[in-house]
This record gives sequence, C-alpha cells and structure tokens, in this order.
Amino acid sequence: MQLAAAAPLVGGPGDQPSYRVVTRFQPAAKPGMPGPYPGRVVRVHAERSIDPQTDAVNREVVRQMLAAGMQSLTGERRPADAWARFIAPQDVVGIKVNCSGAPQIRSSPEVVAGIVENVMAVGVPAKQIYVYERFADQMQSVNYPSYLPAGVSVVAAEGKLQRGTVLGYDPRTYVETSFFGEDDTRSNLVRLISDSLTKIIDVPNAKEHQASGVTGCLKNISYGNFSNVARSHEKEKTFTYSFIGTLAAVEPVHSRVVLNIMDGLAGVWHAGPFSQNRRFRFYPKQLWFGTDPVAMDHKLIDLIEAKRKAEGAISIFDQSRAHLGDNRDPNFNRYIREPGHVEYASKLGLGVFDAAKIKVQEIEL
Repeated sequence: MQLAAAAPLVGGPGDQPSYRVVTRFQPAAKPGMPGPYPGRVVRVHAERSIDPQTDAVNREVVRQMLAAGMQSLTGERRPADAWARFIAPQDVVGIKVNCSGAPQIRSSPEVVAGIVENVMAVGVPAKQIYVYERFADQMQSVNYPSYLPAGVSVVAAEGKLQRGTVLGYDPRTYVETSFFGEDDTRSNLVRLISDSLTKIIDVPNAKEHQASGVTGCLKNISYGNFSNVARSHEKEKTFTYSFIGTLAAVEPVHSRVVLNIMDGLAGVWHAGPFSQNRRFRFYPKQLWFGTDPVAMDHKLIDLIEAKRKAEGAISIFDQSRAHLGDNRDPNFNRYIREPGHVEYASKLGLGVFDAAKIKVQEIEL
C-alpha cells in the first residue's frame, strides 16, 4: 500500500491542514489529467440547445454539439475517431454526473445520453457503462434510465434511505485529515472506481458554489468521488481551498479521469450548488470540452464572475466578513468562498492555471 502526503502550499489563505493519502494504486504512464490537451478548452454554443422558459433540451442539437466539440478538441474528422482517442472497447466507463442541484440543475440527461451513444459507437457494450453519483435520491429525481439504452447501469454510492453508509466506498483508499476536530476524519473513494472503472468521463455543471467559489470539473471528481466531504465547509471559514485538489490528485482518480465535458446549457451564478431560486439561474447554452480540469475551471470562474458583475453582485473572490449573511441577496453569502482551489490544484499537477497559457476555441452552431 502506498502512503503519500499532500503538504500545504505556500501562499494559501491561512493555515491549511496536512493530508494523509492512502492508496494502493500507481499512476498511469500517461495520467488522464491534464491529459493530451493541457491548457485547451473548446466551447460550443448553440442558441437552440435549451429553452430557458421551459428548460426543455433539444436532444438533436446536443448531439451536434458533442460531435463538434470532440472533433475540434482532437482534430479528428469523424466523431467515432475522436472518442476513440480516450475510450477503447474493452474499457469499463464511468460517467460522473452532477446531481447536487437536481432536479433543477444537473448533468442534463440529454447530454449524458449523447455521451453514452458515442461511447457505445466506439464499441463499448452497454453493460460496461456506468452513470454514477454519490446520492441515489438526487439521481432518481433526474430519471436517467428513461434516456439510456438497456444495459447501461445507473448507480449511486449511497442509497436513498442509507445516506452515510460506508458500503459504497473503498476502505483501503482514502484521504485522512481533521478540519474542525470531527470524529470521522477519513474520506473514502467510491468503490465503483476502485473495483470496476478503467476510464471516467467527468460531466459537471457550470455553477457557483457558496464555499468553493465555483463547482466545476475539479469539485465533481473530488467531492463527487469521495465520502464525508461536507465536513470541510461546516463553518464560515472552509478548507475547500486545499481539499478539492488533494482529492482529485488521488490515484486512481488522477489517472482514470480522461475527459471533461461541462454541461453549460444552464448554470447557477449565486447560491450554488443548488438552484432553489430561479432568479440565480442563467443559460449559457454551451458545452465545454477538454482534458485539463484546471483550465476549464479557470474559464468557469471567468464565466461566473462576468455574470455576477452583470447582475451587480460582488466577486466570488471577495472574502470580507461584512458580506457574510442571508444569501437571498447576491451580495451576501454563508461562507467565505475559496475559488483559489483551482490554482491550488494546478500546483498538484492537475492542469494549467496561467491564463496566458490557456487557449479557448469557440464554436457557434
């Protein structure tokens, strides 16, 4: 068993905890992150992709967006060849959705279905594809099975009536630390990843987060793949700054997440990751593609900041305690946000943060 420690980085906001990382998995020769396209982000916009009045998603337009994005990212002329850059017929593929804002905001089932179609077109049998999340009740509100071919598994680490169960997690792969003197100091990896998956496709949403600033690629593969993570933000001052990147860098997550497709058809610019107040929802009508989660999340910060500025709201980088309070007002928040977690993750080898080194390609359909 391999033991590793992720030490605090110089320049972090305040004292960061030390982490004990326990994993038996070794890094791949070519880890999935930042992958073959570090610092690259492809954004596909389609005006007809979603109706903001009804939230209805145009499935055929989504198919076109997926094809355009993947072909542009890889340079391949055929969509099947683009997907084959990441997935082989023998792979067991996990599609990590985000349902923390469901049913209002979630990885759109039309997008997930389009991804499944393309994975199967490469030759992966339906029985080797898993759409997964941590909490069953959130997934059930989306009803993914009705959009997917027979044989594709839709699974959750924690059942509807069993939140907090440990059975869906690997007892031998975990990160251990104490944030606030809590009793349970371990966060364990989802067992499906340890036992079965060979490749993971990350499908986050474009959302602000009250504690971490944004919740995009990095948070979906960290907090979405480990247990007992909400303890990092039980108080106004959180430890999301260092915890998100530390979890995302744990093997085998670091090696097996090979592709990020951000669902930006709809998004949340305040009071995320949930979407209980429709006022804070917006509609970028975009899908983003890349292998570098840091570069993608840097651009997500830019997107959320621009929307908040347009709405007259304070920056997610504002850490003044004067702005702690009732978040029904977008100039107040329940936590001191930590969008710096994205740059921290870059220091762990997960991607490119330097804006001058990030190249964005825009596609209009």
